[in-house]
Amino acid sequence: MRANPGTTPTLSPLDSRTPSAGSPGGGSSAGGGRGTLARTALTALAPMVWGTTYVVTTELLPPGHPMFAALLRALPAGLIALALTRTLPRGGWWGKAAVLGVLNIGLFLPLLFTAAERLPGGVAATLGAAQPMVVALLAVPVLRQRLSARRLGWGLVGVLGVGLVVIGPSAALDAVGVAAGLGGAATMALGVTLTKRWGRPEGVGPLAFTGWQLTAGGLFLLPATFLFEGAPPAVDGRAALGYLWLGLIGGLLTYALWFQGIGRLPVTSVAVLGLLSPLVAAVLGALLLDQTLGAVQLLGFALALASIVAGQLPERGRSARG
Repeated sequence: MRANPGTTPTLSPLDSRTPSAGSPGGGSSAGGGRGTLARTALTALAPMVWGTTYVVTTELLPPGHPMFAALLRALPAGLIALALTRTLPRGGWWGKAAVLGVLNIGLFLPLLFTAAERLPGGVAATLGAAQPMVVALLAVPVLRQRLSARRLGWGLVGVLGVGLVVIGPSAALDAVGVAAGLGGAATMALGVTLTKRWGRPEGVGPLAFTGWQLTAGGLFLLPATFLFEGAPPAVDGRAALGYLWLGLIGGLLTYALWFQGIGRLPVTSVAVLGLLSPLVAAVLGALLLDQTLGAVQLLGFALALASIVAGQLPERGRSARG
């Protein structure tokens, strides 16, 4: 599983020959525009698929077991990735993989589900939409980047847009839920930023890298799930389909795309793609759950999409890498 620096990078998320996230070979100037667009589109698939989580959770999974859902989303998929790639961390990467797995998976998912349980879905989604701004702030000390007022401004526009789409007039606040929502955004933002900082070991593909983190996050969740939720719920056919979707598609495949995108695109550009998740959830709610989208929601869509597009534009006079 050695990386071959003499070949043209492929966009497959399962190809172990892709350059490590920290290497300078993450892109080529020839045809760079089309290559960046393709990488962005592949990365955007991850938050779009994550947008199905609300519908799958409410319509297929047994209620009252969010940590069990998080556990099944992470640990089986991580073990499958390890079995397929037969690649384990070496040296200092044992610790780095554990830190990234806890931040991106083990802490983020329970905080996400806690916010969703204690807050109206729209409020939870809006708090999560603050993640791009947190990433822009963390990029200053962690990645040695300048603070971008433009990215912070468009981040605020994105939060406003998502809020208009998903917050209803009866939205209520709960202190624990708000803390969980903001904590989840901060935890994932730190995980994304450190993923960019540390890169990926030479010769290790995105699938193996994803497997490390899903397994570490799942092992972190395993004792906590049984401590806080007790015995697992009964799983029928519908629930099994839901868990399979969340684990294999919403977990293994999408996280491989997500982590590969972090390595090949500016980290702030990747973070703002997360706004697609609540937008997809709102569309699915309208199509499948008879929820309505009025003029205010359409305005919110326009603002959120404008924020996403603006987040993909490079800073003036500076390289788009970072």
